[in-house]
Amino acid sequence: MITSTNNNQIKNIIALNKKARERKAQRLFVVEGIRAVAEVPGELLTAVFCVEGFGSTEEGKAFLKEIANKANNISVEEVATNVFKSMCDTVTPQGVLAVVKMQDFTLDDVLGTGKDANAHIVILETLQDPGNMGTIIRTAEGAGATGIIMNSTSVDLYSPKVVRSTMGSIFRVPHLCVQDLAGTIKELEEKHGVSVYAAHLKGERFYDEMDFTGPTAFMIGNEGNGLTDETAELATSYLKIPMEGQLESLNASVAASLLMYETHRQRK
Repeated sequence: MITSTNNNQIKNIIALNKKARERKAQRLFVVEGIRAVAEVPGELLTAVFCVEGFGSTEEGKAFLKEIANKANNISVEEVATNVFKSMCDTVTPQGVLAVVKMQDFTLDDVLGTGKDANAHIVILETLQDPGNMGTIIRTAEGAGATGIIMNSTSVDLYSPKVVRSTMGSIFRVPHLCVQDLAGTIKELEEKHGVSVYAAHLKGERFYDEMDFTGPTAFMIGNEGNGLTDETAELATSYLKIPMEGQLESLNASVAASLLMYETHRQRK
């Protein structure tokens, strides 16, 4: 059992939780909680830790059996209670934590794989709120989106808060962080025939009057400032979301959800 916070594994997990730089350098991130760790594909698990005594409970025994079945080369380390708490980002840890490999996706993955693939993409520009990011990824899975593209100034996809809010969808929705967002958008339009839409004041038609049955991408901007003019100008078309009362805009994740589910509805 690990009993000291000076243990190198413990110190590294704390660094992975706190520093995006460490996550990017090691291509690793931390997942907390019984259900969340259970969602991790076995091939992505590199280490699993549990609080002392966890394995003696019925829930703990069932969990450890599940881990052994999907990742039989992984040994589960037991950690003293005070040390385990120091490893966690949550206030009330559930007693289980895993170190997980990041997945490597390509633009082709985001466009969709298989002979019947039909691109359904969300493009995020400088999205900053972890909750919004997590909700969009989770909704993308529910609405059948083929993937997410974000620029490098968006919130870190692998930060603990984002990972928790995706509820496991982070492992099932292809995602790509790009340095050249404008170049990627142009490639989607010119090479792959994707229609790229932006919700904009210049929009002349409401979103539910438009056709999203072909390859489609929606651009969602920063919570406070929306899309930059430079990015908005790259859109194939502008659209409007109806607003009653005195509202000027919707929450980024709500707007993205409306557009994704309208696409899902049209393609059913």
